[in-house]
Amino acid sequence: MLFWISVFLLARQSGLTQGHPDLLIRAPETSCDCTINSCRTLFDIIWGCLVTIFACTWVALHQNVPDPKLGWFSLLMRKLRMMLVTIIAPEVVVGFAARQLVSARWISKEFNVSKTHGFFCNMGGFVSEEGHPVSRRKQLPAYISAIRKIKRADIEDKSKGDALSKGVAIAQGLWFVTQCFAHVSQHLPLTELEVATLAFAVLSVVIRLLWLHKPLDVQQPIIAARSEVEIDPLQGEDITPMNNSPSLSGKIVDAIFGDYQEYSSLSSTSVPSFYSIEIGGENLVNFAGVFCVGSIFGGIRCAAWNTVFPSMAEMWIWRTSSVFITAYPVLIFLAAFGVRQTPDTDIARAVLRSFMMVGSVVYILCRLSLIVLSFTTLRALPPRSFVDVNWSNYIPHL
Repeated sequence: MLFWISVFLLARQSGLTQGHPDLLIRAPETSCDCTINSCRTLFDIIWGCLVTIFACTWVALHQNVPDPKLGWFSLLMRKLRMMLVTIIAPEVVVGFAARQLVSARWISKEFNVSKTHGFFCNMGGFVSEEGHPVSRRKQLPAYISAIRKIKRADIEDKSKGDALSKGVAIAQGLWFVTQCFAHVSQHLPLTELEVATLAFAVLSVVIRLLWLHKPLDVQQPIIAARSEVEIDPLQGEDITPMNNSPSLSGKIVDAIFGDYQEYSSLSSTSVPSFYSIEIGGENLVNFAGVFCVGSIFGGIRCAAWNTVFPSMAEMWIWRTSSVFITAYPVLIFLAAFGVRQTPDTDIARAVLRSFMMVGSVVYILCRLSLIVLSFTTLRALPPRSFVDVNWSNYIPHL
């Protein structure tokens, strides 16, 4: 409720600042007086937003442990792909982070280890003596004795980030959010790029909090020797690799729900990119993390509803795209709930799958349209967009 009130206030204040968008006529406005403390340039706006987006999509990513045999270029491309997913569909990463947090907490409570140990299990950080990830729930009892002997400090030592650096990163995201609300409170217009960046900043704070205890950018796993009195319960499973790679729809479902049915830990040297140990009952977390967060991400874009756009076409593309990416996750949630109540679930699931595939294509196009519009609308900004926040209103004697 507080979130939607904030979006309403942002949209309302933006409308009061810039006038009615349907007229597409800029009223005379007081321009920046170009003093040191009150002006900002177009470069300042773009640079500040790009740095924040980079911090939200690259620095904030806590990837699973990669295949030890990958070279630097493959590792770079792996992270670039994850960054692209975060830009186009950040709610998928939020759902992934929430799923890992729930699983890490369960492991911590069930086996009396730290949450850092739980996250390290989820990210494929512990491997058997043969080099295969200990990444299945029924494997843990056979390796838990060795896992307990590994100190939490040794795991954190592999992390490229500590609590201080993560805290600074969270503060950076909160600072950008504060700046946006300060602009609104002083009746200064936000650019479409700043509204788009605001959405990334809010979700970045959520992602960082979910991954607060997850090691960052670990490149090499830790060997956990199996207990002498235990055998690996997966030894009897068929480990023949699948000949056919998953389809695009299968990869999307795997990423959203973490349902890697074709993944075999005994024939792999690393876990998939969006993998977490299955503990049962994670569907609710997935729905909350993916669909609700997706709706929130779109709702923030709706805050630019009343801003002045350079053309009518750009205004309606922004509005239509914002409404679609806000409503689509809710529609998917309702459709999935309806499928569970339908007796003939096979037909219902086929219809839902088709709806998701068509909707996902439109969803991606809307996201890309919003990204493009965030930059094209910078060509015609109102003069007051270059007026900076007067912080002395909040901090006396500044």
